[in-house]
Amino acid sequence: MVYNVIGLMSGSSLDGLDIAFVEFSETAGKWGYIINCAACIEYEIEWIQKLKNAIHLSALDYQLLHTEYGRFIGETVNDFIEKFQLQHKINLIASHGHTSFHFPEKRMTHQIGDGATIAAVTQLPVISDLRSIDISFGGQGAPIVPLGEKLLFPAYHYFLNIGGIANISINSKPTNNTDSNSDKIEIIAYDICAANRVLNMLANEKNFDYDEDGKLASAGIINDDLLQKLNALKYYSLPFPKSLANSFGTDVIFPLIKGSNLKTEDALSTYTEHIALQIKNSLEPYFSNTAIQKLMITGGGAFNKFLVGRISKYLAEINFEVFIPEDEVVIYKEALIMALLGVLRWREQYTVLASVTGARRNSIGGALWMGTEA
Repeated sequence: MVYNVIGLMSGSSLDGLDIAFVEFSETAGKWGYIINCAACIEYEIEWIQKLKNAIHLSALDYQLLHTEYGRFIGETVNDFIEKFQLQHKINLIASHGHTSFHFPEKRMTHQIGDGATIAAVTQLPVISDLRSIDISFGGQGAPIVPLGEKLLFPAYHYFLNIGGIANISINSKPTNNTDSNSDKIEIIAYDICAANRVLNMLANEKNFDYDEDGKLASAGIINDDLLQKLNALKYYSLPFPKSLANSFGTDVIFPLIKGSNLKTEDALSTYTEHIALQIKNSLEPYFSNTAIQKLMITGGGAFNKFLVGRISKYLAEINFEVFIPEDEVVIYKEALIMALLGVLRWREQYTVLASVTGARRNSIGGALWMGTEA
């Protein structure tokens, strides 16, 4: 079977809306993909502020923003279709939306970007709201990319995505491209720590959108007192499954850093070291003294040379080697996997795994909105 799908992702780092048009092929449970075209539509300042402040709105204004952002997504997708001449080539759209609230302990998560509005604007089938059913089954609702990683990158067992939040996926058994409905698929995955969202907030103090190549951080000095305070935060001692809301970075980590009264360069250097150490701590239980294992790194943080260097240094101590794929996969892996999850939902196959999220059972996540005429 062949599916032509647009996948959409807006991450917590607020760099923009990722769009990927992907051709998937499936034969006897084995999946292949081609990213035919992709783009990151950078948010204008107005949208960055709206998305940042969504959690502070009244219920009515929040719902109005939910619809407005859905219209923005739909119109942006239409522009993408026009630019790449994709008319009549798309089977469906899978939209993650932008996470505003995430409280799994209260059985609640929400991503703004109304799927019904996207469907109406694009006049295409749209799958949205990919996390809610897992939350309702008692899961964390995150991460949701591990199944896609397993199906699309069967040669790897360890995946790290460094976006606004750094998260890790670990295949606990040798990877086979088995049917996604199989209960035998066993994957461990969880959020490690806040990442680019905090680094970007610090870089903003120097009037940069982000710390390019980690140059500011590389010029700083690690503050051991702050590093110890960061590493001692309770979240890191919790067992998985576990996940983080954006507020962990903005309301817990950032004030802790600012309370240390460091120069921006020193704060960036210290927090970069913290990220690298927490990644090492996550992989240390999988140390093998018989073979070097590969960790695939994607997300915007994969372009931070200083951060990747610190990660590589620590992982070499436990026989791990960093692998960074081609830029297209680094940038658009999450949009690629959202597209695949849309296909799985369309096929009524599992999209979220209980072994990852801690839910009572695997689930088929996503609301389907038919923008096409019958």
